[in-house]
Amino acid sequence: MCVDLEAIAKEYHNKADRLKRRIILCGGTGCVSNGSLKVRDELVKQLNALGEKAIVEVRTESEHDTAGATLVSKSGCQGFCQQGPLLLILPDEILYTKVKPEDATEIVEKTIIGGQIIERLLYVNPVTGRHCRGDQDIDFNSRQHRMVLKNCRIEPDSIEEYIGRGGYEGARKAVTAMAPAEVCEEMIKAGLRGRGGGGFPTGLKWKFTLASQNDKKYVICNGDEGDPGAFMDRSVMEGNPHAVIEGMMVAARAIGADEGYVYVRAEYPLAVARMQNAVKDAERVGLLGDNLFGADFSFRINVMEGAGAFVCGEETALIASIEGKRGMPMPKPPFPAQSGLWGKPTVINNVETLATVPLIMRQGAEVFRQIGTEKSPGTKTFALTGHVANTGLIEVPFGTTLREIVYNIGGGVTNNKGEVTGEDFKAVQIGGPSGGCLTPDMLDLPMDFDSLKTVGAMVGSGGLVVMNKETCIIKVARFFMQFTQNESCGKCVPCREGTKQMLALLDDIIEGRADEKTLELLEQTARAVQAGSLCGLGKTAPNPVLSTLRYFRDEYEAHVFDKRCPANECKALCRPEIDPNKCIGCTACARKCPVNAISGEKKKPHHIDADKCIKCGACKAACRFDAISGV
Repeated sequence: MCVDLEAIAKEYHNKADRLKRRIILCGGTGCVSNGSLKVRDELVKQLNALGEKAIVEVRTESEHDTAGATLVSKSGCQGFCQQGPLLLILPDEILYTKVKPEDATEIVEKTIIGGQIIERLLYVNPVTGRHCRGDQDIDFNSRQHRMVLKNCRIEPDSIEEYIGRGGYEGARKAVTAMAPAEVCEEMIKAGLRGRGGGGFPTGLKWKFTLASQNDKKYVICNGDEGDPGAFMDRSVMEGNPHAVIEGMMVAARAIGADEGYVYVRAEYPLAVARMQNAVKDAERVGLLGDNLFGADFSFRINVMEGAGAFVCGEETALIASIEGKRGMPMPKPPFPAQSGLWGKPTVINNVETLATVPLIMRQGAEVFRQIGTEKSPGTKTFALTGHVANTGLIEVPFGTTLREIVYNIGGGVTNNKGEVTGEDFKAVQIGGPSGGCLTPDMLDLPMDFDSLKTVGAMVGSGGLVVMNKETCIIKVARFFMQFTQNESCGKCVPCREGTKQMLALLDDIIEGRADEKTLELLEQTARAVQAGSLCGLGKTAPNPVLSTLRYFRDEYEAHVFDKRCPANECKALCRPEIDPNKCIGCTACARKCPVNAISGEKKKPHHIDADKCIKCGACKAACRFDAISGV
């Protein structure tokens, strides 16, 4: 089937260009859960009530119906999750934050009709206190370089809008104007590396699969994003699903495949629904099926929900899951390029990698390489979370420094009260349970595949967890070790038993049972698990432990030898104390203490006898002045 992309784009623009304005409600998971679609419905209701013609989509409307109308549409994740639900008004470029359905009337009357700005709905810079009108005024947005996420503001359920913005032109070029080997070479020239964590050159992976002779080949999109706090792939599938499909089409052309699978974890219901809808729409207009673009090329896509096992992010475990088996990794070789899904040559790329492919096909490898670094071209999405003023989804060129991300885009590190002081940065955990810690002296380290390896870290899927000085680094290592131990499939002994032993040793450190041999045994076990595990989960599971041992050994030693937690987070090692500068001697704590461990005169600072204290917390609960710590 020869689909006419130009005709679809022209029809879309004929309708869209007649709109009076557009209001975009963030339709990512976070904003939807906070009621953004209810805001959209209320806006439509209020606009119509006041005589302003409002529509929610362009495709089903005629050119007459869109003329002078306000389009109230949803988008994918706009990134600034902490400030959601987000509402963007175009062409005015006004961005309202934390919008509620009850704000709809005021927005329509004052802004849409009256042309006034509602100050209370604008983002306020936490450092300067300045109200920001739109993206250009907000460092979180203006300092990013969005390529993959750029189209996450279009209507994700509209294939017409995607085509209207140049969508599927890259796939058409690959199918009608390039041989499979030429497509592989274009990716190699672009230097595109896998965004799922390994950073393997995409073009080489495709080339290896092309070289495997077989009458049946597969393309798999790995959407099994399992890192704690990571939501990059989910957001791309929710916001720009057609880019993923187009990337799969290009990959299929490159290797000679006629069938593909999008493997999405079941905990992503919105991503699943939008991917399924995108596949149906692509089939409807003739972009999936037989003889695509009038050429001898056929391709179909299946969307499959995974059960949510972290190990299924590994290629061979994911393949086993699609085949209906338990998700467990297999030894390599053979690699999936030779024997993958049902024994056939298979290429597997993650969501972000595939969504980048159409950009390269449209603009060319040379243009793509102008962004990023020589060995890590392009951009990378990160989920920025933790003790930072601005949290959310960001996209920056490879080579951007950690300082730029944390202090400029992120707005600075916060203390436990949420205040930005500028002096609280302790570390960043990058790459989730497979990654490592970055310390203050690495703030100017370029964020790319090779630079991070030099300090024992990795890009991973793109999680960035910022920690302040009030964070216990051993508890952080334990959190990730608990996660990987739970997610181990149990197939190989080093991972199954080694992660369990490392977790037990970390518990000994946190609970005050460790001795001088504990740290040595912890490191030896970590090295053994790293060297002997079968798959990437086990081989990278020790990374958080090894990196924190390397850069925060003094904190480990304080726990082991001094029986003290410098961050005062490990309850077994905390010394109960009353701050004499806060205590007014009200005696409330002494009256509540069940073991009479608190003494002092009335109206004078009190004292806790650490030997008597059972750390029940009754005194802290009774204190109205936040004067008690360590219980």
